[in-house]
Amino acid sequence: MCEIVPARRLFAFVILASLAAFPALADLRPASVPGGVASVRVAPAGPERPEARFAGKPVLLLRQADGWHALVGLPLDTPPGEQFLEVGPERRPLAFPVTPRSYPEQRLTIKNPKMVTPDPDDLARIELERELQISVRSRHRNVEVPRVDLDLPASGRLSSRFGLRRIFNGEPRAPHTGLDVAVPAGTPVRAPADGVVSLVEDFYFNGRTVFVDHGQGFVSMVCHLDKAQVEVGQVVRRGALLGQSGSSGRATGPHLHWSVYLNGAAVDPALFIEPPPAR
Repeated sequence: MCEIVPARRLFAFVILASLAAFPALADLRPASVPGGVASVRVAPAGPERPEARFAGKPVLLLRQADGWHALVGLPLDTPPGEQFLEVGPERRPLAFPVTPRSYPEQRLTIKNPKMVTPDPDDLARIELERELQISVRSRHRNVEVPRVDLDLPASGRLSSRFGLRRIFNGEPRAPHTGLDVAVPAGTPVRAPADGVVSLVEDFYFNGRTVFVDHGQGFVSMVCHLDKAQVEVGQVVRRGALLGQSGSSGRATGPHLHWSVYLNGAAVDPALFIEPPPAR
């Protein structure tokens, strides 16, 4: 546990070690880095959930034995150094550190050049889809979140990791904001946790896509599906069938892409799943 006591500010407790004593956090491996998740104690234990925001957005709050903890999603472009939560209705600043992290580069060849440099006619569609996805993943459904560990949505080898700096056909593009699972087409894709289906759509880049809202800005997205088998508004339980894997959208072949969002920021899904056994 790392204790931070900035002058004339509140105490902040950033959990960087074992959280086994706290059931809701026991299976989360927080990492206060760009693209990671900072766990910050924001208030003592009590029945009422406090208020906390990061960059103006409400964050996920969990009640633990030692008090209320905020789980803060840190966008990939978060600068290292001291960052601040705003706590309570008066927006008191609460500092926590973000440490640097670099991500490797990945070069891919896409057969369809329009998936690298879209035609002008497609750009308007892509922008509308981008705005819709930002809106859906930024919603803050005000419900209790009993646990934050997630199940891998499909059984397979973890292939392309989160944060890779991607180059398609020699052209730099946005970093990889998810975790890829190498599975054949038609593999069942399941809900990583309880939630409500908040969007089902066929997007230009993502292909057939399903968003599941787990509550308080904690959101999963699975895409490149061959088939979606749920509807918007449907309540799903952990392990419920969402669809089947495929290669729709911008994909080099059949696989599952899984993204996780906290307070609207894409964060590394591997932080929420059990690490693979050592070989």
